[in-house]
Amino acid sequence: MKILKCLPIFCLLAIICSCNTASKKTIPVIGFVGAFEDASIAPARTGFIDALKNNGFSEGQKNVKIEYRNAEGSIPTLTQIVNYFVSEKVDLLATCTTLSSITAAQKTKTIPIFMMVSPTVKLMNLQDNGGKGPGNLFGAVEDLNYIDTSFSNIPKFLKPKSGKLVVGMIYNQSEPQSVSAKQRIQELANKLNITLVALPLNSSSDAQLVTQSLLSKNINAFFANPDNSVFASFETILKNCDQKNVPIFTSEAGLVQRGAVAAFGADIYQWGYQAGEQAAKFLKTHSTQGLQPEMVKVRKRVYNAASAKKYNITVPANFEPVK
Repeated sequence: MKILKCLPIFCLLAIICSCNTASKKTIPVIGFVGAFEDASIAPARTGFIDALKNNGFSEGQKNVKIEYRNAEGSIPTLTQIVNYFVSEKVDLLATCTTLSSITAAQKTKTIPIFMMVSPTVKLMNLQDNGGKGPGNLFGAVEDLNYIDTSFSNIPKFLKPKSGKLVVGMIYNQSEPQSVSAKQRIQELANKLNITLVALPLNSSSDAQLVTQSLLSKNINAFFANPDNSVFASFETILKNCDQKNVPIFTSEAGLVQRGAVAAFGADIYQWGYQAGEQAAKFLKTHSTQGLQPEMVKVRKRVYNAASAKKYNITVPANFEPVK
């Protein structure tokens, strides 16, 4: 009799447990993979989360869970993070910067990956012999066309008193998009009659010595190209360039906030927002049909008023002060 009396209680507990388990399963989980902490890159994550929220998905509403992990610049840690998310079978991966996107693409062919602050699939060397990339890559990407505009702006800001304009840059020889950027910039420099001095490095820890070596070659300006090592070591680069009175120009709007003179490049917040909108579509439909990697939509011409004043540079009218 006691057993019969307890049956309703057991049934009720079973129903509650079943409902809790079901609710947990219905809440989608996003694994957000950051390659390194960086003030210029951080707005992408904010934009991604804002896009989800504006489309009805937020942790506050308890209809999505966002697990954030950052590798702090460590490749082994980055691999561990991606492996963890894959083993946990998250509903989708959000990858911020090139290394995160490449690592995720190498580790899973089934979990949808929504990229941001990353180059095209071709530039990441992820295409097969037929020119096709992995079928689970989505989000917002960038090619190198905007670099032409960014680099071509330098002669509009600087006029050397004598001789050719000499521009220096450093690039990570282990990053495909950085090597491609260097090659493209070299070709452009030749067309613009600019002398380009480019030195390679292997990681951001080499930035101090390589930048100092570059500055010893009498450059008129430093060009900060789209390179993770440049992002991670920008304050070191800026300090050394300021000491030698060498202005920095770039293709990354976020670096202007940190001290570069001017840039024509993607708005990092909008870049993340654009990727987030795609992720929201997937969460709504549970399908990737109609989604594909798309080019960044929002680019800006911005300048740093304090840096321009320091170097007595007159800024063209079509540039706006960075906020």
